[in-house]
Amino acid sequence: MHGTPLGPTPPSPLPTERLQFAMPPMHESVEDERRHRKERLAGALRIFGRLGFEDGVSGHITARDPEFSDCFWVNPFGMPFKHVTVSDLVLANSEGQVIEGRYHVNQAAFTVHSQVHAARPDVVAVAHCHSVHGRALAALGELLDPITQESCAFYEDHALYDAYSGVAVDAVEGRRIATALGSRKALVLRNHGLLTVGDSVDAAAWWFLSMERSSQVQLTARAAGRPVLIEHRQAVATREQLGGDLVAWINYQPLWQDVSRSEPDLLS
Repeated sequence: MHGTPLGPTPPSPLPTERLQFAMPPMHESVEDERRHRKERLAGALRIFGRLGFEDGVSGHITARDPEFSDCFWVNPFGMPFKHVTVSDLVLANSEGQVIEGRYHVNQAAFTVHSQVHAARPDVVAVAHCHSVHGRALAALGELLDPITQESCAFYEDHALYDAYSGVAVDAVEGRRIATALGSRKALVLRNHGLLTVGDSVDAAAWWFLSMERSSQVQLTARAAGRPVLIEHRQAVATREQLGGDLVAWINYQPLWQDVSRSEPDLLS
């Protein structure tokens, strides 16, 4: 009796150490780290511009300088997000005074950012913009509900600043906002918009993107019917899986690769 002929031997799997997987880089010098943060900041601003998050001169992303921890890189006042390059970025101290750069900064917005940075030494970047769906959620004075996998990343890790006193222009108001944020990753500013933080520019930017989209989903679902909440234990478990800054950094990398490859002039 003849055996069945054997087919070709399937190829062997590649060793996992030969596969590429991006992780946050380690920097050999403070100059390298500063350059990296500025590149990511310019890229994040361009992405926010693409998505329509800016409204006039409102909206900022700030990144703490790796050497001077009470100084922060920020987008120039009045420049479109989609035009910002690394060389356009401005370095300001905690009082909002420009110490490097060619442009002014938005003092009202910077006041809030500097107070959040002061209260949270673990935070590298703060993002705040007047995005459409974030403002709509803020107008309701509500938090995100755990109705999707993405919104669970914010479950019990964001808060509501339940006040509105006009344009924030003083340190006292900034400190109130920082206190409301506490140790969380995000804040809904009632009648105002969203604010997110992260241990990298990538993480803070991703949390803002995800929070804006989660706001859109919540408003859309509520308009269509009654959303079904994910129960507490599953929401917590999902947050533990997806709610860390490293996960945010990883999720953000396709966006960074796209903007840095399609708009390489941002690095100039």
